[in-house]
Amino acid sequence: MTVEFEGSLWYWRGPAPFYFVTAPERDSAELKAIQRSATYGWGMIPVTARIGDIEWTTALFPKDGRFVVPIKTAVRKPLKLDEGDDVTIRLEVTFPKANP
Repeated sequence: MTVEFEGSLWYWRGPAPFYFVTAPERDSAELKAIQRSATYGWGMIPVTARIGDIEWTTALFPKDGRFVVPIKTAVRKPLKLDEGDDVTIRLEVTFPKANP
C-alpha cells in the first residue's frame, strides 16, 4: 500500500524531541484499515518514507485518531526543512513477511 500527501512539519518538545508530519484523516483511515496486518506492535506501521530525493525506513505512530510520520534529522537537514514547512511525503507500507 502506498499513500502520498502534503503536511506541515511540527516539533514535539517531549523528553525525546523530534519532528513529525501528521497524515490527513482520509489517509489515516486507509492506514487504520490495514493496521492489524501491518503492525509489529503498539499500532505502529513500518514504512519506507520519501520526501524529495531522500528515502528512509521508519514507523508510523498512531496519535489522536491519525498517524504521524517521524522525520529524521538526516532527512530534514539536507532538505533544509524546519518546523512549519509544508512537505509532500510518500509512504510505502512494509508488510511483515509470512512465516513459512
